[in-house]
Amino acid sequence: MKRIVMTVIAGLCAASAPAQETTRAERLPGESWWGGAVGLGARMPYERQEMYDLGTRNNNNQVAPLLLSNRGRYAWCDSPFAFRVDETGVEIRPGREQVTVQEAGKTLRDAYLAACRAHFPPSGALPDSLFFTMPQYNTWIELMYDQNQRDVMQYARAIIDNGFPPGVLMIDDNWQRYYGSYDFKQERFPDPKGMVDSLHAMGFKVMLWVCPFVSPDSPEYRRLARRGFLLKRGNAPAIISWWNGQSACLDLTRPEAAAYLVEELERTRQRYGVDGFKFDAGDNSFYTRVDAFDKEALPVDHTLAWAKVGLSFPFNEYRACWKMGGQALVQRLGDKNYSWESGVQLLIPEMIAAGLLGHAYTCPDMIGGGQYASFLGKDPAALDQELIVRSAQVHALMPMMQFSVGPWRVLSPENLAIVREAALLHRAFAPLILALAREAAVTGEPIIRHMDYVFPGEGFASCRDQFMLGNECLVAPVVTPGVTRQVKLPRGRWRDDLGVVHRGPRTLTVRAPLSRLPRFVRVSP
Repeated sequence: MKRIVMTVIAGLCAASAPAQETTRAERLPGESWWGGAVGLGARMPYERQEMYDLGTRNNNNQVAPLLLSNRGRYAWCDSPFAFRVDETGVEIRPGREQVTVQEAGKTLRDAYLAACRAHFPPSGALPDSLFFTMPQYNTWIELMYDQNQRDVMQYARAIIDNGFPPGVLMIDDNWQRYYGSYDFKQERFPDPKGMVDSLHAMGFKVMLWVCPFVSPDSPEYRRLARRGFLLKRGNAPAIISWWNGQSACLDLTRPEAAAYLVEELERTRQRYGVDGFKFDAGDNSFYTRVDAFDKEALPVDHTLAWAKVGLSFPFNEYRACWKMGGQALVQRLGDKNYSWESGVQLLIPEMIAAGLLGHAYTCPDMIGGGQYASFLGKDPAALDQELIVRSAQVHALMPMMQFSVGPWRVLSPENLAIVREAALLHRAFAPLILALAREAAVTGEPIIRHMDYVFPGEGFASCRDQFMLGNECLVAPVVTPGVTRQVKLPRGRWRDDLGVVHRGPRTLTVRAPLSRLPRFVRVSP
């Protein structure tokens, strides 16, 4: 690999680090750039991007100090940097360490694989295979903060009664006594062990929502404060504002505090028989008050420490992450709106962005959108059922799919049947998806791949609404209202889901009634 540093100008640096220089990579002919933040996926490849600081921002999702070019170049730094993109190229302002641009080959795949091997090689381990083979179900939209045993069981029975295959079931926020406690609220869950046993008998694996926060002045707060396991402002525990109030926070950069948390979660897992945990929060923006914490620990160091806890549990899920590409962690896209533009149309580009940051094991949010306000107080008859159906179809051939709003509650019988078929299609493709996941554990290759990643030089750099599942299956979901869409085929012969063979390269106008998810399998080069 040839190592080059592009045009260098004076730049900014962290106050505690030696002065570093800004790196500028002039845009090569036909060059496009990806990377940095999953939440910017819909802007990739970047045409213009204002200065974005990976150390303090994350757009509700995963960030990594990596930029990739389809001309075979990449930029990496172990510490966070800020970057901007315009028509002339990429400017990178380093923090604690100098950033260089590496010349690794000629394509997006060349750049990604070189960066992967050098900086985030695959661990060889996978999250539990059930994530890839069956749908997931999350109680958030249906129950929100009213998590309780009766309604969790009712939700699980509705899944089975409506013909959906059982899979992972996640009990979301407010099952526990308070933050920092990992015991069920007895008044809401009179027999949690019996509930978990019943869910297992129905074919589900069970996960519980957790966060790094601790309710102030709880018994756990006082005990953790005495042990020095909480983030501090001065000599007292810091109180952090987040989306659900003000709380203290575990300082997981302290190894003994991280070990404490793993022990507590393992105790909960064994006591109640649950299978794992949904690790929410951990966003770098919660840790950006430099006067509050140890100045040697960057905000992303806390995000990273939170992510490492999940490695102790094969059933895990994260929405915020720093680095950790190639590790056996399930990632999920940030909560999307119940919307075409700010929901369904973001799923494909953000899933591609996740794969290009090394997160092959990613789930595309919740079907129909994970923002609870989108469904709060809405009459099901007033909902756009087409949007929910198309969202399910986008999920169907992704590495994972996750339901939250009960489709049996908000859809007509006809549309419920279509969504059920999407879930069954995911199960039918499970052997391929799982094989690609196992390949990712060895090679680091994404499961969901950008068209330009598989077909460089064929004019796919700006394609944002179709993707490759591996190298042989092209998926072109409908992501706008209507029953037609344009599909651009690469070179070769492609058999569609109706059995018709098409020769590429060509652009097709495909008719896709609500029941159809257009997809093509390559039958010859």
